[in-house]
Amino acid sequence: MNMKIAVPTKQGNRIDDHFGHCEFYSIFTVDDNQIVEKQILQSPQGCGCKSNIAFDLANIDVKVMLAGGIGEGAINKLASQKIKVVRNCKGDVDDLVKDFLAGNLIDGGLSCAAHANHNQAGDHVCNH
Repeated sequence: MNMKIAVPTKQGNRIDDHFGHCEFYSIFTVDDNQIVEKQILQSPQGCGCKSNIAFDLANIDVKVMLAGGIGEGAINKLASQKIKVVRNCKGDVDDLVKDFLAGNLIDGGLSCAAHANHNQAGDHVCNH
């Protein structure tokens, strides 16, 4: 079965600690639990929860996001597109995907605290 996994990436093939401000996304195509292709998707400018990245990822059939730091707004947007998020990942993106496929990655359970801030009108405010 074919599946695509996205990983926010920075220089050095490392996972970016901040989903919404990564340099680019590494998109892995997996078939029969093996990586068969790796592509690059440029990251939109600005905060991830305010961009269309969830829709862009869904349009190319991404089903899983392995993330470092990620806020609730971004998680909700990804979930609305049926993309599962595994939080608090660290390290080399190729190794992370292999660990995920082997069943060795679990969700860290914490979202990015910088995204817990809202202005008086209740609108999301990024503090980066």
